[in-house]
Amino acid sequence: MAAIEELADSMRKPVPDPNSTIIFVSITLGLLLPQTQNRDGRLSSNFDMKENLIRYSEEMMENGLRKFGWSGMVQCILVSSAMYFDAQQSFMAIYSDDYPTWHCTDLTTCTSHSNICNIPKSSWAWDGPSSKTIISEFDLECSSSFITGLPQSSFFLGCFLGSFLLASLADTSLGRKNLLILSCFCMSLASIMIVFSTNVWTYSALKFLIAFSRSSVGTCVLVLLTEKVSTEWRFTVGIVEYLCFTLGYMALPGIAYLNRNSSWKSLYVWTSVPAICYSLFAHLFVTESPRWLLMQGREQEAMAMLTGISNYLVENDPNLTASLLKVPIVKQNSSIFQLYSSIAELFERSWALKRTVAIMVLGLWVGMVYFAMPLAVGNLGFDIYLAVVFYAFLEIPSCVATYFLENYRRKPSILAFAVASGICCILCAIVGTGLQVAKVGISLVAFFSVVTAYNVFLLYIIELFPTSVRNTTTSLVRQAVVFGNIFSPFFVSAGRKNDIFSYGLFGVVIISSSLALLCLPETIGIALCDTMDQQEIKDKISAPNV
Repeated sequence: MAAIEELADSMRKPVPDPNSTIIFVSITLGLLLPQTQNRDGRLSSNFDMKENLIRYSEEMMENGLRKFGWSGMVQCILVSSAMYFDAQQSFMAIYSDDYPTWHCTDLTTCTSHSNICNIPKSSWAWDGPSSKTIISEFDLECSSSFITGLPQSSFFLGCFLGSFLLASLADTSLGRKNLLILSCFCMSLASIMIVFSTNVWTYSALKFLIAFSRSSVGTCVLVLLTEKVSTEWRFTVGIVEYLCFTLGYMALPGIAYLNRNSSWKSLYVWTSVPAICYSLFAHLFVTESPRWLLMQGREQEAMAMLTGISNYLVENDPNLTASLLKVPIVKQNSSIFQLYSSIAELFERSWALKRTVAIMVLGLWVGMVYFAMPLAVGNLGFDIYLAVVFYAFLEIPSCVATYFLENYRRKPSILAFAVASGICCILCAIVGTGLQVAKVGISLVAFFSVVTAYNVFLLYIIELFPTSVRNTTTSLVRQAVVFGNIFSPFFVSAGRKNDIFSYGLFGVVIISSSLALLCLPETIGIALCDTMDQQEIKDKISAPNV
């Protein structure tokens, strides 16, 4: 307590500590002075000054976040819980948009092999209530593929546009916490509104709104978690996020099974009301990223956050804590005219643009295979409830595998699992329907491999970029993933006739996309940077050692 009071007193004093003033002036001059080279081609002392100051500021931030106590775990669980509800909205269409089973009521004109579009409607009936899915309630059983596929296409379009339009809000004006809570609340509210749909057009419009709202949830959760912990805890909190997503994925078939004799609207109610309650609870108790607060020039709030997350600074080095307030941070302009400044930063620097393109190519195909394989389980002949449960269970060992990959290099890990998944997908196409058990087993190995590759990949992109553009680049990658998923239903549909067009294609594209890793650096054990200048200098420092 005495140390805290001493720190508070020092913060209230108008005259700063002389040592802190020296630090402040040194950092300012070091960041402003141009870089020059001596006759040997080496950077001058100005570069060395920058190097030392950047390491100093990174050390202070790492020390402030190093001790991951019970309060940090509570924050981790609170933030990650948003993925539980996000997973359910992501896979809701498996049940709400499904074709329900039917039976004949007039055996003179109807048989089990009849096409219900070619026989009188009075000669057959749905199994269960007519409102079980949107197909039966909106009389879409004989509609074109465009009409029946419109809701899911609208969903993917909403994700695509939302990822683009909302990406920079978390880096500028709103911040990670506010955008996360706002996205989750709007997603849940739209899910409640969708139960009042009276036709497929209204339903599709609200599916678009749900997707548009949820497009930032996964990005904000991942970025907020990794920025609130030190390097040594980064993989651990990422595993918690994946676990919450898996739990939501696994709970959906159970909710659907309990409501199998009810309307599709029950699914949305049972998943949306808890999500609204979570949004209100998270608004009260979830804290903002200290790194983002520093980038916005809100140093005192960042310090309050650090002392709340960890007692390391107060217990071990109060002077270091006070010095952090003196580190000049380039404050981001949050006006509407500078809303997409973080995107512009990526195009201004060649190394950033190169990384962005590479991770978007990788995310496009790895993400497409990850989300398309659960949609293709119907081609394996599984029960729709058991199929989703079985695939969801595979996410748990994948999370365990991701945890043990923490101390392994990122690029070889992604490459190994992506190639393994691709080979298994190609084998699924070759095996065909002749060996049903073998095909199912191989498909499970393929799904496990792509999930693990995708998990490590999401953590890898966090380490590639500084705080100022981290949320933006993560959103761009997720946007690429969604763009790939726009085409996945067509591949899955074509795969019902020939597996070459689904599993065969999945295998080829995921193996080919792995070549993008050649354009990216290794990031294992590297502390996160806050600005583009810091990232660029750190890359130059580490380049000779790579």
